[in-house]
Amino acid sequence: MTDVSLSDALARLDARLAVLLPPQYRERYQDMTPVPMRSAPFVYDDGGQVAWDRMWQGFCDLAMAGGPPHKGRWLAPGTAAEVAAAPDRFDEVVTEIRRGIALATGLDARPSEAPGWVPVACHGEAMAEWMTRAIVMENVAARRGRIHVSLPAAPAFRVEKEIRNVITVVSKTSHYWVDHMPYSQQAAIRALFHELSLEGVVVPPVADVTTLDPAAAVALVQAFAAQGELAAAPSVTPGWVGVPCAGVEPAIWMMRALVASNVLARREETTLLVPVNPAVDPGGTMVAGRVARVQALARHAGRA
Repeated sequence: MTDVSLSDALARLDARLAVLLPPQYRERYQDMTPVPMRSAPFVYDDGGQVAWDRMWQGFCDLAMAGGPPHKGRWLAPGTAAEVAAAPDRFDEVVTEIRRGIALATGLDARPSEAPGWVPVACHGEAMAEWMTRAIVMENVAARRGRIHVSLPAAPAFRVEKEIRNVITVVSKTSHYWVDHMPYSQQAAIRALFHELSLEGVVVPPVADVTTLDPAAAVALVQAFAAQGELAAAPSVTPGWVGVPCAGVEPAIWMMRALVASNVLARREETTLLVPVNPAVDPGGTMVAGRVARVQALARHAGRA
C-alpha cells in the first residue's frame, strides 16, 4: 500500500473508533494508560448476601479504549461435561450471576439456555453487539444473540472470583453504553455495525472447547506465515492464536484496530490474541490478512 492509501485507511479506522468509543475517550484514547483500579470491597445486605448494587462507585477505563482488561487471562464458560457432572452447583452459579446482574444493572439475566452460558437481555441489537465486542476485549467470554449477550458460567465459579468477574464486566460495559453513550451515538454505532456486517466478522468460537479442532489453529498460524513477517503460535487457550507485539501499547493499538475491522481480538499483556473460527474463516486467511493490514497501519502511525 502507498503512503496515501495507508493514510486514508488510517483515517477511516480513526473514524470508526470515534463512533465506537464513549465521548470522553475520543481525544485521548491513543494515549490511555492501562492502569487498573483497586478491587471494590465486598458489601453484604442484611441477609448476608452480596449487595451487588452497592459494590461500585466507578469503573476502570474500558479495555476498548486502552484501559486495563478486567481479566488478565481468558474467562471461559464451563464445558457440557462439567455442567452435567454438577448440575445443582451450576444452577447455584447461574442464580447468583442473574441476581447480581439484575441488582447492579437492571438488565434481565435469564436462566441458562445452553451449558456454560447465561443470556442477558440488552436494549436492542446494537447494545448486544457493542457489549459483546467490549466484553471480549476485557478477556471474558461473550457471545451475541439477536438482542442479548451470553456470559460464561461453570460449576467451579466462585462468588469472590469468577462470579464477581462476570457481574463486574457486565456492569462496567453496560454502564458505559447506558450512561455515557448519547442516543445519537448509539444510532451511529447501529449504522456502523450494519456497514461492518457487509465485510464479514470473525468472532471467537462459541462451541464447547472440547470439540474444537486444534488443526484449525495450526491453519491460522500457517496463514500468518504466508504473510511473510507475522509471528504467531496457537494459544494455550483453545480457539485462539497469539501474535507477540513489541509492548503493551502496540498490542492495545492492534487489538482496538482489529475490533474496528471486524475481528474480535483481545490481549494478554503484550500478546495479541485473535480468534480461530473455521466456520466463518476457513484456513484463517481473513484474520491473517486483516492482522497484516492493521500491522501496516500501526507502522504507518508509529504505533508498531
